Amino acid sequence: MKFTVAIDGPAAAGKGTISRAVAGRFGFRHLDTGLLYRAVGAKGGDPVAAAVGLLPEDLTRGDLRSLEAGQAASRVAVIPEVRAALVDFQRRFARAEGGAVLDGRDIGTVICPEAEVKLYVTASPEVRAHRRWLEVGGDPYVVLAEVRERDARDMGRAEAPLRAAEDAVVLDTSEMSVEEAVGRAISVVQARMEGR
Repeated sequence: MKFTVAIDGPAAAGKGTISRAVAGRFGFRHLDTGLLYRAVGAKGGDPVAAAVGLLPEDLTRGDLRSLEAGQAASRVAVIPEVRAALVDFQRRFARAEGGAVLDGRDIGTVICPEAEVKLYVTASPEVRAHRRWLEVGGDPYVVLAEVRERDARDMGRAEAPLRAAEDAVVLDTSEMSVEEAVGRAISVVQARMEGR
């Protein structure tokens, strides 16, 4: 069975948590596509060469969840040649047998526009900054400024800007518990699998 769930949204909206839960519930493979960009940014040097030479083991680095790696990912993601080098990998993963969940910034709009399910997971910048602050610490005002800066960069880039696909189900998690957000996402996927 080929069944793709595309989950997009800004940083710290909850898409990673939701993606892992959906993949686990349905037995699908999961790819956090942001890790591809984080790995390219973390490798340093020429980002295009890093993207072309990216290896699966590069995705297991311990520092890929850091704030620095996230900022580096956002910087290299605006480079069209980096994006092009990583598109094929993502598309092959998405259409392999057994089903797949991919989360990122442009999965439903660019990478997998034919995905059977598209979710756009979002939350207010203040809620997302608070979540990020709980995760990484630091000055809360600086974290909020970084979240807003990253949003502007991700939504304003010329190549594959962050936005909801026209046919995506928008899931605003600002006022939801993790369980509520996961439950809503699972119900959307279940309905689509049942042809509803």
